[in-house]
Amino acid sequence: MTRNNLTQLVVSTILIATPCAVMAANFGGPGAVGNVLEDDARSKPAAITKRVTQGWFDWKKKVQEDHGFSIGLDYTSVGLSSSEKGGSGEDNAGSGMLRIFGSWDLVGRGTKNTGALVYKLEHRHSYTDVSVKDFGFDQGYVGLIEPPFSDQGTRWTNLYWRQRLNEGRATVVAGMIDVTDFVNVYALASPWTGFMNFAFSTGSAAMFIPNDAAFGVAGGAMLNDNIFLIANLANAYTDSTDPFDTVGDFFSENEYFSSIELGWTRSQGRIYQDNMHVTLWNVDESVPAETPGGWGLAFNYSRSLNDDKLMPFIRGGYADEGGTLLQKSISVGLGYNIKGDQLGVAANWGQPNEDSFGPDLDNQTVFEAYYRWQLTEQFAITPDIQYLIDPALNLEHDSLWVFGLRGRLAL
Repeated sequence: MTRNNLTQLVVSTILIATPCAVMAANFGGPGAVGNVLEDDARSKPAAITKRVTQGWFDWKKKVQEDHGFSIGLDYTSVGLSSSEKGGSGEDNAGSGMLRIFGSWDLVGRGTKNTGALVYKLEHRHSYTDVSVKDFGFDQGYVGLIEPPFSDQGTRWTNLYWRQRLNEGRATVVAGMIDVTDFVNVYALASPWTGFMNFAFSTGSAAMFIPNDAAFGVAGGAMLNDNIFLIANLANAYTDSTDPFDTVGDFFSENEYFSSIELGWTRSQGRIYQDNMHVTLWNVDESVPAETPGGWGLAFNYSRSLNDDKLMPFIRGGYADEGGTLLQKSISVGLGYNIKGDQLGVAANWGQPNEDSFGPDLDNQTVFEAYYRWQLTEQFAITPDIQYLIDPALNLEHDSLWVFGLRGRLAL
C-alpha cells in the first residue's frame, strides 16, 4: 500500500463509514476529555472518604445540565531520580502541569445528536534544569519517561468540534486534536494515571506521534456489536504553543499523519477496557522539519477481567523509518485494581530505530511497576520504579534504576 493510498483510505473511512455506523459514546481512550471528566466526577474508594469538594462537583453538574457546559481542572506533579548521573550531570528531574478542560454542547443539547466544542488548555513547566520529558535521553535511554511533562509553557492540546450523529450512533471530531486520545488506546495508557514510560503508551514508542493540537479530522464506527473501525488524518508537524498556524498548514503543506485501526471490543461502551486491534499508520516526509516519512503497524490485546480488577495486556509495534524512537517494540503487563488503588507491572523490549539514531545500537529492555494510591477521591499519589537494561545511548552503564513519584489533584 502506498502512502497516498493510505491517506485516501483514511479519508474515505472518516467521511463515508462513520455517519452510518454505531459509535461508542466514550469514543477515545482514558485521556480523552469526556472520559477524564466522567472519571473525575464519579465517587471512588479512597483512604480518606470525606469529599470536601462535593459542592464544587454539584455546581459543575448543574451548570452542565442547565447550559451544556462542562469544566474540569487538575494539577499533576512528577519527580524522577536515577541511580546514575546523566549527560547533564543531573540525576533527578521534576516537572508539573496545570490543565483546564471540558466541553460545551452547542447543538442538539438534550438529544443524542449533540455537537460540542471540546477544549483543553495546559501550562507545562519544569522545576529542574532537565525536564521530566528529557530525563530519559539525558540518561542515555532511547525513550521518554512521562513525555507530556516538559517545560513548554502555556499551550493548547484540544480545541475541536465533536459531532454525534444518527441518534448518538456515530461520532466525528475535527479541529485541533490529540491523536493519542483515540489511536492505539487501552486502559493503562494515560501518563496521568497509568504507566509513566512511553513504551507502555501510544504506539509502544514505535509509532510517529504528532504534537498535540494538530489540526485534523477523525471518526470511528462500530461495524457490528463488536467490531470497530477508527481513522484519522492530521497535521504531522505543528507547534502546540502557536496552534492556529496548524490550520493553514493542513491545507498548504500537505504533511500528514494518518492511521486506520480495525479492532474488536466486548461491547461498544468498553472500547478501551476490552480491546484487540491492529493499527496501520503513515507519516509524510517534511523538508522543513528534516524528518523522514515512514509507516508502521501497532497492535494491542487487552482485557478487563474479574469485574475490572485484573487487566492483562500485550502490545507492540513496527516502524519503517518515520523518525520513531524504536523500530520494533513489544510490551506485556497487567494492571490490578485493589479497591480504589491500582498496581501496574510491565516489561518492554525495544530495538532503537537505526534511521533515527544510527546502526548497531543495543536493544533495550525496561521493567516498570507502579502503585497508584487514592489518598482522597480527588488526590492520588503514585510511586513508580523502572529498571532500564542496556540503555542504547549510555556508554558507561549497562543498567539504570529510575525512581518516580507522581501526584495528581483533580477538581
